Amino acid sequence: MAFVDQVTVYASSGKGGNGVVRWMHTKTKAHGGPNGGDGGRGGDVILVGVRDLSALKNYRYEKKFIAENGVAGQGEMKNGANGADAILEVPVGTLARIIATGDEYEITKEGERITLFRGGFGGKGNAHFKSSTNQNPFEQTNGREGKGGDIELTLKIIADAGLIGLPNAGKSSLLNALTRAKSKIGDYPFTTLEPSLGEFYGRILADIPGLIEGASAGRGLGIKFLKHVERTGILLHLVSASTEDPLAAYREVRKEVELFGHGLADKREIVILSKTDLISPEDCVTKMKELEKETGREVLPVSIVDDAALKALSDRLTALFAESK
Repeated sequence: MAFVDQVTVYASSGKGGNGVVRWMHTKTKAHGGPNGGDGGRGGDVILVGVRDLSALKNYRYEKKFIAENGVAGQGEMKNGANGADAILEVPVGTLARIIATGDEYEITKEGERITLFRGGFGGKGNAHFKSSTNQNPFEQTNGREGKGGDIELTLKIIADAGLIGLPNAGKSSLLNALTRAKSKIGDYPFTTLEPSLGEFYGRILADIPGLIEGASAGRGLGIKFLKHVERTGILLHLVSASTEDPLAAYREVRKEVELFGHGLADKREIVILSKTDLISPEDCVTKMKELEKETGREVLPVSIVDDAALKALSDRLTALFAESK
């Protein structure tokens, strides 16, 4: 099933239950005094953060979520039950926007709960209106209506490091080697359609879908690619050692990052020369120097079939994450 990173649903909180008019019954009086209970409160609409990156796919076909109404009050001053909440589970990193008002809410951690629409208050029963001047009130109030509207849910991946680069830069293979994420790998001149995540000693690495020229203007995955990178802490920019012009490859991706804005170009960036097993050691040194001179960044070599190089990169990433605490 395709990855879903944006969806619009409708949700509404529940109506409050009505208060009721009831009377105590005694042996001597049919109406021994008011004892009508209050109505229960309507259920809320609540976002809950989960660690399931694909959770938004649950809303591809089911688009309407209504919380339960509160139950009407009863006699003997018994209040009605509150309505059950409508729970929308969303991935950590989801931004919820109420379309009618523009209000936005972010889920940033697992288990976080945010109430989007509160249920209506329950109405008051006639016992609530008894006073010294009104011993037998017939007043009661109805429960208030719930609130609702269309909600746009957009996932922005929160990862400690995001792997970026052109298609075939080796991001999926490196992610697998570092985290055993088992993302799909293929020698295709196309971008992958979804990001893959992996855990690296308690840190989250994200293989962001391959970037193509024009992404900042919406071509290909366009903004869908870039908005995921926007939430990562460090950019790991992979450039394949097998490419004829590594500087051109780097510039193409970097151009899109800078055009996108939103502070993305200011993030810490580490350049990784990947697939170094495909070139000679001499060529590797030459290309690393070219990239260092061009980018002014730290450049690290790696090959997933070279255990020593893989360990060196792993150690460096561990140090980088320690620095960012």
